[in-house]
Amino acid sequence: MVVFFEDECHLLWGDICGYIWGNTQERIEVPVVNERQKQTYFGALNYYTQEFLIKPFNKGDSKSALAKRGGTHVAFVEYLLTQYPKSRIALIWDGASYHRSVEFQEYLNSVNQELNENEWKVTCIRFAPNDPTQNPVEDIWLYAKKFVREFYHLCKSFAIVKRLFELVIHHQIFNFSKIFMYD
Repeated sequence: MVVFFEDECHLLWGDICGYIWGNTQERIEVPVVNERQKQTYFGALNYYTQEFLIKPFNKGDSKSALAKRGGTHVAFVEYLLTQYPKSRIALIWDGASYHRSVEFQEYLNSVNQELNENEWKVTCIRFAPNDPTQNPVEDIWLYAKKFVREFYHLCKSFAIVKRLFELVIHHQIFNFSKIFMYD
């Protein structure tokens, strides 16, 4: 069984705005051309290897073009299954409404096909409600956004923002202390 912590992130063009050092007597402005540009990412942190897998989507809701199949969260779970085709998967995630939607429950039923619970292909476990501090994936999103803010001067377009964000995340091993509190 492969155990993942999972979460979604919405990267906005305005995310490059953060704190910078400057003369306290002068106002420092960073121009933002279009704050409406955004990218949704789904990410899963492998508990055992600390490898982080991400997949971009246009939207993070069940009303997308993928809604007939249960939305982007189903597409992401299918992506994880393709990465680990011979393994069972446990997802530890928050209580977002689309994690509990009828469409997603139908998807789980189809994937687990009347198997005994200890044989399910996909098992979902929720963090305690309203406590994002439990999920180590939140730290990864924060780390990546902080990286983008530190290199804001390179961000001439939203495409560059996305590339920097993905650069810091792809193929890295994350070992935040929060990961290991679940022994």
